[in-house]
Amino acid sequence: MTRLRMLFLVGLGVLAAACSDGGGQKPEAANDKMTELTFATDWRAEAEQGGYYQALATGEYEKRGLKVTIMQGGPAVNVPQLLAAGSVDLGIGSNSFIVLNLAAEKVPVKAVAAFMQKDPQVLLAHPDQGINSIADMKGHPMLLSDASVTAFWVWLKAKYGFTDDQVHKYNFNPGPFLANPEAVQQGYVTSEPYTIEQQAGFKPKVFLLADEGYPGYASMVLAPDSMIEKNPKAIRAFVEASIAGWKSYLNGDPSPANALILKENPEMTQAILDQAREKMKTYGIIQPDGVPVGAMTDARWDEFFKVAAQQGIYKQDLDYHDAYTLKFISPPAP
Repeated sequence: MTRLRMLFLVGLGVLAAACSDGGGQKPEAANDKMTELTFATDWRAEAEQGGYYQALATGEYEKRGLKVTIMQGGPAVNVPQLLAAGSVDLGIGSNSFIVLNLAAEKVPVKAVAAFMQKDPQVLLAHPDQGINSIADMKGHPMLLSDASVTAFWVWLKAKYGFTDDQVHKYNFNPGPFLANPEAVQQGYVTSEPYTIEQQAGFKPKVFLLADEGYPGYASMVLAPDSMIEKNPKAIRAFVEASIAGWKSYLNGDPSPANALILKENPEMTQAILDQAREKMKTYGIIQPDGVPVGAMTDARWDEFFKVAAQQGIYKQDLDYHDAYTLKFISPPAP
């Protein structure tokens, strides 16, 4: 379950050329035919993709005229590259940095919906170190991946005054965290806390960055501009079906999706699926109170961009609106 979610693109000039050439999208199907779509996920099949698998298993895509194939990801899978090469039609953008990176490099791919309203990134601490808030972590060793140092660490430094000398390399192995009681480790709320509890026999303290104000989205559906222009009906149908799938997976019987996930990913277990689904519900990862499933807003993107630009990640004059479109989703309730 440990994984590197942050994908910083290489060769984006090539990607831009590929996307501008049509992105390999299929023409819109005739009214009496199913529209075939391949959807690439950002990791191996897991509960964090449960809504998409539920929509597939319960026929939500099919009833809207779509024949969807879910292509599971893994450590070597770069979803934006697959989209640019025309190998897939739609894909998951793991976090907001990935989407803004595309805009910064003028790659014609946009986020069309955000199915994780809260980025599930967390910081974990030992329960006996007097760490009761993220602010208490100042001066503690921080086990972070290289990707995280150029992602949410930027926000942590800006908000809490943390310094780079706190950073220690994290290789997705909990051993160094378990060996050093003073250490703080990154993780996903649906993954690492459970892994540590199972391996070490104690519950770490868990601090969800989103609940402390981190404004990033996660699990966004990405679509090439060419498909947005030529086949918006198929994108809208996919988003609507995925919304229905996520509602059903979280609030109904998740067994249809779980059966597909377990088939696709033999390393997955029912216990892991159950705890991850429960964590997504408890923390409001998919559907916080008053926010429609899949929604995005200009205000959230503006907030995220300002934090990143102020720290020098992006140029101040970047038109970050090129990173997303709101035409396929409903705005949050007032």
